[in-house]
Amino acid sequence: MLADLHFLVVDDFSGMRAVIGNLLKDLGYGKVTEAADGREALARLNHNDSVPPINFIITDLNMPQMDGLELLKTVRSTREFRKMPVLIVTAEGKRDNILSVAQAGADGYIVKPFTSATLKEKIEKIVQKRSVAA
Repeated sequence: MLADLHFLVVDDFSGMRAVIGNLLKDLGYGKVTEAADGREALARLNHNDSVPPINFIITDLNMPQMDGLELLKTVRSTREFRKMPVLIVTAEGKRDNILSVAQAGADGYIVKPFTSATLKEKIEKIVQKRSVAA
């Protein structure tokens, strides 16, 4: 089941997108698609004809154009995407930020820098929680 996951990695820094994408692939997860900001992410989601379709979002919090919080709120308010898991990744560990994304419906939050073990643990917890809730 985990190999069937198709991640959308959203970050304005291409190096961070590559790092996360490589970690995901090293961990044995399925496919990875990238987007540079929330607007590009929504465009990818709306034209999601991939096999398997995008079904998990990992997004940075602070980005130009559309930030991760706005992306999260848009995803949660869109019928087609509202149940899609969203993991927030950011360099900011401020309590207010964590509360904001939790209240907006994020499934998890990771502070940069992080290890592959941390990423794997968060993803597995989110998948398990979503599977139980389904």
